[in-house]
Amino acid sequence: MNDLNKDVTELADSGALEEERDVTEWIVAEGNARERIDKYVTEALEDEISRSQVQLWIGSGHVVVNGSPVKANYKLNEGDKVTVTVPEPEVTDLIAQDIPIEVAYEDSDVIVVNKARGMVVHPAVGHPSGTLVNALMYHCKDLSGINGEIRPGIVHRIDKDTSGLIMAAKNDASHASLSAQLKEHSVTRRYIAVVHGNLSHDKGTVDAPIGRDPHDRKLYTVTEKNSKRSVTHFTVLERFGDCTLLELQLETGRTHQIRVHMKFIGHPLVGDPVYGRSKGTTMNGQALHAAVLGFVHPSTGEYKEFSAPIPADMEELLFTLRSR
Repeated sequence: MNDLNKDVTELADSGALEEERDVTEWIVAEGNARERIDKYVTEALEDEISRSQVQLWIGSGHVVVNGSPVKANYKLNEGDKVTVTVPEPEVTDLIAQDIPIEVAYEDSDVIVVNKARGMVVHPAVGHPSGTLVNALMYHCKDLSGINGEIRPGIVHRIDKDTSGLIMAAKNDASHASLSAQLKEHSVTRRYIAVVHGNLSHDKGTVDAPIGRDPHDRKLYTVTEKNSKRSVTHFTVLERFGDCTLLELQLETGRTHQIRVHMKFIGHPLVGDPVYGRSKGTTMNGQALHAAVLGFVHPSTGEYKEFSAPIPADMEELLFTLRSR
């Protein structure tokens, strides 16, 4: 329900990539009563879809309220259920670009890339090129077509300002296998992060449902309403007094899961401009790195696991913390 909101132009976010969907719903809060439906949906989709495009969706029946079509000037009531069924994307002028990528593993079925911080995974409004997909199209020329023109080969995603390992499928059979493993939560995904504060336990688990923030639809939060179970395991690696180095393992893969869970327990990520505090660090984004990725190979059935060292900016941050 709430997993499509962030990247609707990409058809799905990380949670939705685990269980494909193209429908999202919201229950209208009191503060949005009397708001026009076209304005509400445009803002809910973070302005990544234009208001005029949303109006076309409304006219074609892709947006309904309480199960019924409405006009673009319909005024919402508190408690209304707004449902958006995202139409299939049109073929885009997606081009292959000779962008350097660090390949951790590659064969005829799958490619694993150590994504640099700052690189968007696949094209979206505001990022039509320069993405990992553009780079993979140039490098591979044989990506799976399951996810269509916008994100060929992409099985899961990591945030733009998170670095680390991401896998892509090079044929549809591999894509189906890797997607099934994600849905079953059998893929190994371990992250390294620096968080604010000194955690009280050396190990722990955050089991708290994540959904859209009812006060700001552009954010995610821990909430019981319109949410999904979300589980993150953490282990303390090193303590610096006012900061802590953690290893985190995802059991589920919700949008911004680690960032939201760490904020929820009072230890937001260093450098996170949305859920934490970006001041006091030279990093351009959150101190979060997808360090380990493991899965069963789609063809051989062999378990394969890959690791990538933390990037230079996180190394510099750790050096600073250790030198104080």
